[in-house]
Amino acid sequence: MADAMFVGLSILTIGSAIISLESKELLYGGIALAVSLLGIAGFFVILDAPFVAMFQIAVYVGAVAVLVIFTVMLVRSPNTVTKRETVKRKISGIILSLAFLALFGAFIGNSAVSQFSFSDAVPAVDIKEIGRELLTYYSPVLIVLAFTLAGAIIGALALARREDIEEKNEPAK
Repeated sequence: MADAMFVGLSILTIGSAIISLESKELLYGGIALAVSLLGIAGFFVILDAPFVAMFQIAVYVGAVAVLVIFTVMLVRSPNTVTKRETVKRKISGIILSLAFLALFGAFIGNSAVSQFSFSDAVPAVDIKEIGRELLTYYSPVLIVLAFTLAGAIIGALALARREDIEEKNEPAK
């Protein structure tokens, strides 16, 4: 069962990474990036490392991918997404969401999270020690990461403003 989950998760992760790279619309690429990062978190769940999986989801999906999607939506014009509703797209969306729910249910069913009980005397990982390390030893790295992300947003906003000013200054054709 773990092999089938690994293969399914690999297909999901690699497929969404390819979609992220090849997508012509930036918003769809950002969403595919978030799905790919969720797939990587799924690999950590398979390896019975739920703390690392939750850290992956919180930092990369919750911060980086959402930041990319937010920046794209902020910088782009209101017509960022093409609005083509067809029956084929609706059916494929339903099938994809059902497959995602089945895969997620299989992960939860086979991971250590479902077998967790409160009778375990000693946790395998001391979360307080990890937090202490993050706030002492790794704090310079976190500060540099925060400044990098803030600089990326400021740069994107500056480029968007420059394009907006150039569009307003162009004479009508």
